[in-house]
Amino acid sequence: MLITGGRVLVGSGAYLEDGAVLIEGDSITAVGPRKEIEQQAGVNVPRFAFDGTVMPGLIDAHVHLAFDGGPDPVATLQNSTDEVLFEDMRRRAEQLLHSGVTTVRDLGDRGGLALRLAAEISDRRTPGPRIVSAGTPATTVGGHCHFLGGEVSGEAEIRNLVRRNLAAGAGVIKAMVTGGGLTKDGPKSHQSQFTAGELAALVDEAHKAGVPVAAHAHGADGIAAAVEAGVDTIEHCTWMTSDGLDFRPDVVQKIITQGIAVCPAVSPHWQMLPRFFGEERAAAMFDLVRRMADAGVRLMAGTDAGVQRAGFDGLVPALSFYSYLGLPNASIIDMATSDAATALGLGSVTGRIAPGYRADLLLVDGDPLAELDALKDVRAVFASGLRYEPNAAAE
Repeated sequence: MLITGGRVLVGSGAYLEDGAVLIEGDSITAVGPRKEIEQQAGVNVPRFAFDGTVMPGLIDAHVHLAFDGGPDPVATLQNSTDEVLFEDMRRRAEQLLHSGVTTVRDLGDRGGLALRLAAEISDRRTPGPRIVSAGTPATTVGGHCHFLGGEVSGEAEIRNLVRRNLAAGAGVIKAMVTGGGLTKDGPKSHQSQFTAGELAALVDEAHKAGVPVAAHAHGADGIAAAVEAGVDTIEHCTWMTSDGLDFRPDVVQKIITQGIAVCPAVSPHWQMLPRFFGEERAAAMFDLVRRMADAGVRLMAGTDAGVQRAGFDGLVPALSFYSYLGLPNASIIDMATSDAATALGLGSVTGRIAPGYRADLLLVDGDPLAELDALKDVRAVFASGLRYEPNAAAE
């Protein structure tokens, strides 16, 4: 298929005006000026003419397809059978796709359902974004998200859980390094869960298989421990303590030096946070993300879709948080495309429009480099070369 566009995003903040993208199967075979690529395509190749922006499909680097985004996602999960839950996950995946998301990283589900869904999507049996799944997240006995089945105690059990996830096809290993608010009966968000030896064992087992580790870490001590253990990404990274926030420049420097990416997992409804945390505390939390960005920490976009008030069409609203912090639109788009792909280990596969990359494309009206809200005006999505038009049924 030949896709022509008024502009094609071919690099960080760089448009090719009146460009074209040639797709064969699930891959991009050529990108360039429209007239030049039209000559390569030949007369019999199907065409999709568009006068807006052609850009890489978006990446949500932190979702939970097993949760429903409602007031009590844990209760909903626990009251669902696996088959009902799986059907709900299918619908959530399609919702992500229709919002322009072509790749997601699922950071914890029940019973390998996200891995099962990933296989269905890969085999083109159901529509959805590519899923990089963590399988069952590692937590302590009674720890954060223990209800997902990943309770472990000691290095041997941790290694065994990692091996089981890898054998099932996990593309990332998730460690609940600290507590979290979703688990009402577990450790507080700032409290650490694992010993240094246990974290080291988890990272070692994953890295021996060439698979990255994502660390859920709200607490400042947990963040520091995750960095020392050599994780690949830190989720949330809110620098909490028992009595406030503790931003640690020395740890931030290690994050930068070690090339660790941070996913703040910003809610689509981030403007509501002052209501829950108070104006002063929310402002301080926002400022810590700004300070990490200013220091040079590699940030990537994610929404924590599935937890309370976080639906599966919220990536673009969540990106407005980074506009609020003052980041340029080009950098924000990179966070949701090329930078996220690199952090997920897919930097040579997706996140860019270039020959040899997977044909994951988003077509939007308007110019998102000038106005980020243009990302809401989805005209078509191509995932692995398959075309979806979210609004076709409504027209």
